[in-house]
Amino acid sequence: MERHCLYCNEPIQGRSDKKFCDDQCRSTYNYNKNNEHSQLVRRIVGILKKNRQIIKELNWRSSGTTKVGREELLIKGFDFSYYTNIYRTRAGDEYYFCFEMGYLFLEDDKLLLVIKDNHPLQEKED
Repeated sequence: MERHCLYCNEPIQGRSDKKFCDDQCRSTYNYNKNNEHSQLVRRIVGILKKNRQIIKELNWRSSGTTKVGREELLIKGFDFSYYTNIYRTRAGDEYYFCFEMGYLFLEDDKLLLVIKDNHPLQEKED
């Protein structure tokens, strides 16, 4: 049974477990395979960084917390689908974080913006 290179589809000579005809095909195949995942990760990290920056810009004058309208974040390009973690308080509130910058949904389409370093959320629950 003739085996073919996974990259260029040329016939392979040599060992029975060989997958590529040469080092160039192996290298190019793996680069392309890894690059697809890298592009996705870079895109998601870019969205998270943008979300973080928007929170930071809207919250920079305060002592760590600010109330803003949901629409204000959306106008600036905030994407609520992406966040790095959720912090649940004992009271049941859920803070969504983009790294150390976070928000809590309030009533009337308002959000409370927080910075973890300047907020009681920094302390761990037991």
